[in-house]
Amino acid sequence: MLCGHRGLASVAPENTLAGLEAAHQHGFRWVEIDVQLTQDNQLVLFHDKHLERCTNGRGQLRQHSWQQLSQLDAGRWFSPEFAGERLVLLSDYLMRTTQLNIKVNIELKLHSASDALPLAKRVCQVLEQGQVDCAQLLISSFNIATLAYLQQQLASIQRALLVKRIPDNWQILLQTLDCQALHCDYHYLTQPQAHEVIQAGYQLNCYTVNDPLQAETLAQWGVNMIFTDKPLQQRPAL
Repeated sequence: MLCGHRGLASVAPENTLAGLEAAHQHGFRWVEIDVQLTQDNQLVLFHDKHLERCTNGRGQLRQHSWQQLSQLDAGRWFSPEFAGERLVLLSDYLMRTTQLNIKVNIELKLHSASDALPLAKRVCQVLEQGQVDCAQLLISSFNIATLAYLQQQLASIQRALLVKRIPDNWQILLQTLDCQALHCDYHYLTQPQAHEVIQAGYQLNCYTVNDPLQAETLAQWGVNMIFTDKPLQQRPAL
């Protein structure tokens, strides 16, 4: 199964409603997004620590309020066609994914370890207050503390441990955190590792695959989901 990375990052500005609409138009049933905290503790979709690459703003996102961030242009950097595209709050994004019946992998994006618990707590608050179906969500993080908090507070939502290379103690980590999935960089994945994870009963999802032939190889290994920036022409069987 294919998951649109940051929406569909080769077609529309990443982590925006325009990217979500692009993923929907190309038939994706899953999207992946990055979520982090603003200065005033709001949850905004954004990947980088700094604003410069994907907006006309400057400085660290964490040092700006939502009111300030909401005025920025988050689309012109990608293409004049998307000039005026705005950043989006997680709650508003999830409202739209519910309307489109698209499932969401929420990556908790941490640029400072001190934000681990504040971010996890705020995510719990927003999801508990919203109308989103928990079955439509998967929350992932590289940070063990955030996953442990979610395990305690929102056990009904599936969780995934994010890694670059699969560590030797991956099974102990997944069991301890009660995760349902393991996400890894496909460049470092071997076929025996894939079989081991899948045979242990976990979902194995790989990022970020933009080559159709590589995607099909991973599908043949049994990988459950592939994150991609592109509407791959040769799709693994859904």
